Amino acid sequence: MVECMSDLRTRKYQQWFQGADMDGDGVLSREDMVRIAERAVEAKGIPPNSPHARQLNESMDRFWTEIIAPYDVDGDEAVDVAEMTEGFHAALTDRSRYAEQIKWVADLIFDLGDTDRDGVISLDEFSQVFGAGMRVPDTDCAHVFGLLDADGSGTLGRPEYHDAVVEFFYGDDPNAPANHLFGRI
Repeated sequence: MVECMSDLRTRKYQQWFQGADMDGDGVLSREDMVRIAERAVEAKGIPPNSPHARQLNESMDRFWTEIIAPYDVDGDEAVDVAEMTEGFHAALTDRSRYAEQIKWVADLIFDLGDTDRDGVISLDEFSQVFGAGMRVPDTDCAHVFGLLDADGSGTLGRPEYHDAVVEFFYGDDPNAPANHLFGRI
């Protein structure tokens, strides 16, 4: 049976939600977004008051304000999985809008991961950011990293990384390795 786009995307969005719900209370809040940044910065050993940490915190706050909070249809300052999934389905329909919708925060995550500033992310760097920031299990990080590293270089360059993020949020290919970017679905 061929899985329809909405079913696949719903499963991917729910996987993302699970990782983003830092306190496990079943809703996303501004505090969850800030905690993602804090956990990633902590895992990378970056001082919490450093310019990079402040920039990431501000970006996650912007991500909350501009991307997630508008899905709060009941006005309770929290977004449950149904609100977020419906909102993502409605908003993330056009890959050409990636730059304005998600690329800016994806770039910050890439830069956070690229600790040695060599322009690529190794498996260790990938695991630190996705494992700590989004609570993706190490085995899932290793699995998806191996699939995304199509050229076998042992690293992900910025273009490969962005291709994966685009496919995760906008894609409907049930065989795409990026479906598992935030943990196996």
